[in-house]
Amino acid sequence: MRKLTSNSQQASMKRGLIPAFLAAVIISVTGLLAPINAAQAKNTFVFANASPYDTMDPQVVFDVGRVAYRLNLYDGLLRWLDNPPKLNPWLAESYDISSDGKQYTFTLRANAKFHDGSPVEAKDVAYSIDRILALKKGASSLFVKVIKPGSTKAIDNRTVQFNLNKSSAIFLATVPEIHVMNSDLMKKHEKDGDWASAWVSKNDAGSGSFKLKRYDPAKGFLAERFVDHFLGWGDKYLDAIEFRTVKEINSRVLGLMKGDFHGADGYMPQDQIKRLMKTDEVNVFEEESMRIFYFIIHNGRSPMNDINFRKALSYSFDYTGFIKDILSDSVARNPVPLPNNIWGAPQGVKGYTYDLDKAREHLAKVKEPLREITIGALAGYGQTEQAAVLLQSALSKIGVKSKILSETWPVASGKMRNEQQMYDLLPLWKSTYYADPNNWVGEMYYGPNIGSRNNSWYQNDQVDQWITEAIGSTDQAVRAANYAKASTKVMEDAGGIFVYNTKWFGPYNKNVKGVRFCPIGNAQEMRWVYFE
Repeated sequence: MRKLTSNSQQASMKRGLIPAFLAAVIISVTGLLAPINAAQAKNTFVFANASPYDTMDPQVVFDVGRVAYRLNLYDGLLRWLDNPPKLNPWLAESYDISSDGKQYTFTLRANAKFHDGSPVEAKDVAYSIDRILALKKGASSLFVKVIKPGSTKAIDNRTVQFNLNKSSAIFLATVPEIHVMNSDLMKKHEKDGDWASAWVSKNDAGSGSFKLKRYDPAKGFLAERFVDHFLGWGDKYLDAIEFRTVKEINSRVLGLMKGDFHGADGYMPQDQIKRLMKTDEVNVFEEESMRIFYFIIHNGRSPMNDINFRKALSYSFDYTGFIKDILSDSVARNPVPLPNNIWGAPQGVKGYTYDLDKAREHLAKVKEPLREITIGALAGYGQTEQAAVLLQSALSKIGVKSKILSETWPVASGKMRNEQQMYDLLPLWKSTYYADPNNWVGEMYYGPNIGSRNNSWYQNDQVDQWITEAIGSTDQAVRAANYAKASTKVMEDAGGIFVYNTKWFGPYNKNVKGVRFCPIGNAQEMRWVYFE
């Protein structure tokens, strides 16, 4: 067994049972453990977000639109930080991994507390993973195949042991998605075996840097600084954070310009970003992200279950026009379901181009009768609506009727899990939840994930075999080759319409400092932010 502790400056991980992509895992939080300073800065940071915060339960959703409450109100054993993302210790101060790669033993910090003052203990970690498995929502698809309910053991108050069914190359990378909940508090609020779901959807059972003070699903949430957080605080910090739902892009922009908001999502249309860049009141930070923009295609429904129809769709999108004319070349063409800047991305793959003649050729080969198709869009996310209109216009030129249905993210994400309710196509982003190729092609196009993370109902035996081998392998070269082959095959099958890899343009009030961007969370963790 090998032990990694937060006393070392950097983990030196051997090749073998630990995937090499974690060789650079940083396990030191030096500089974050500054003592609490008595200085009190009375200030509240207000963030305008397009997505509604329809729940406060960290284990029923798994998206970036509502990530703020998960990152700020809850902690995990490990945390992804910075860009490129690095895995850091958080509630855990160290961990051991058995020689067969099936047993992970974490030692918790002695000073971590929940917001009610009770200690964070191993039993809380065991409860949290069992709750994720029982609810079968949120991040459950990451764990259900490798962890059985009840198999995670609290050895003592500070030692928790995960016992996996099989070795998993991605397990350590997914550990941050186990948001640890106060098990004693949750059990007090259970009703009829609901795992306290009704109560925690509106309340707080975490240990994060901020604790919930007010919540309104129609407006957002307000959280105040948790003075006793285990990482401590320096002399510059926020006393409170407020995340508001502001669906209209223009309202978010005007609010930033007037100083009503101190920050907003970093993926607004480029014309609005340029508008903000011109004002003296706003700074726009730029970072290369790992966030691909693509259309989900419902592969399980006619006529999309015909590869020729899917290829007709893929040849009907004006990639160059969208990237150059609408987005002002602020993104990079990305032709496969892996971002260009992640290891394992195939090299030299050109993908589809805008070619209506080829679209018509493939359309002529479709045997099933054509019908009007529904293109979804995310209300408040202008690029999805622009992409939907662009595709609709091209489809009309090749004789395919379509309609656009724009709905909020909570509504759209709910439909994505239902084979009957899912749109025929839906443009959206696939963000980084853990820095491994499996986060994209593995989650999105692996047959066993159909109905959970595989929302396109795509299934290919060869792709499944490559991904299965990649998940179980400890050799990064093998894993990279398999993910490259799988993502190329999905592209060739026109499993989706793959458009671009993105850049993050984060708009903040000029007085905001300490913003810390990570592709996982998109700078919405606020413990380092302060006003100058």
